[in-house]
Amino acid sequence: MGFVFALNFWALGLCQTGSASDSAINKQCHVVQPFLLKSVSGEFVGMSTYPEAQGMIVVFTCNHCPFAKLYPERMNDLHRKFAAQGIPLLAISSTDTVLFEEDGFAEMQKVAQQQGFIFPYLFDAEQRVVQDFGAQKTPHAFVLARSAKGWEIVYSGSIDDNGADPLSVKHKYVEDAARAVLKHKKVKVAHTSSIGCFIHIRQN
Repeated sequence: MGFVFALNFWALGLCQTGSASDSAINKQCHVVQPFLLKSVSGEFVGMSTYPEAQGMIVVFTCNHCPFAKLYPERMNDLHRKFAAQGIPLLAISSTDTVLFEEDGFAEMQKVAQQQGFIFPYLFDAEQRVVQDFGAQKTPHAFVLARSAKGWEIVYSGSIDDNGADPLSVKHKYVEDAARAVLKHKKVKVAHTSSIGCFIHIRQN
């Protein structure tokens, strides 16, 4: 009970709501619904896979987007740094595969193998998870903190401030947010704009 209370207390300190003007894209403090999606490994992966996790890095990405193609190695690095500390990285493809056949599940499996992904690469076939998170583009990153209320978004936006040149990055937004979660501290930069290819939501 004490552990759960402590989680809830510090998560409230991390979580501050955005202004009405950015509410459409900034879902900080939103408690996301637990998901379970099929991984390229064939297993189903989600929050329940990590019962001891303190937080989670979720990156909405895809195969076809030039911007998304800039980040696989950096995503591997994030998973290496934080998974063992209780903050794994999960990548999710939610792209409309009718528009982009190269984002289908079989192609995801090929890309994951070719790029040497060490993190789970999940297929959001029904686009439910992307709509819950409010992800706009690929890549669009979220850092979640686990609290008594569930999994709360404490950061959303870009992975860092320089997609083209990893050596010129000055601000590692996701890494900084993950470190704040581990230290039970407030995330200094809680929202940035995601830069990439728009995620098209199918109209039923």
